[in-house]
Amino acid sequence: VQVVESGGGLVQPGGSLRLSCAAYGFTFSTYFMSWFRQAPGKERELVARITTIGGRKDYGDAVQGRFTVSRDDVKNIVYLQMNNLKPEDTAVYYCFIEALGLRGQGTQVTVSS
Repeated sequence: VQVVESGGGLVQPGGSLRLSCAAYGFTFSTYFMSWFRQAPGKERELVARITTIGGRKDYGDAVQGRFTVSRDDVKNIVYLQMNNLKPEDTAVYYCFIEALGLRGQGTQVTVSS
């Protein structure tokens, strides 16, 4: 049972990235999926959460209107589309299944000119 994040990198302010989280070894479609982030010296922060079948999506205040979470229950992947990135979005982003207490290794996102 694991999740593996990918898609991070270095991007200029105002740019976009799409993160992916691939799930293995469990019935992906039955779980809420979340993205959290943690920057050095800061607490972990909820970025986005998507319910099963994508029926509801919740976002942290800092990313509302700029980020979009989605899921593909056939491919067992959850995505995080990040637009209009800001330097304060710099962090390690983790895919997290709260019901299982399971997260991936994270992917680094750095927003800098």
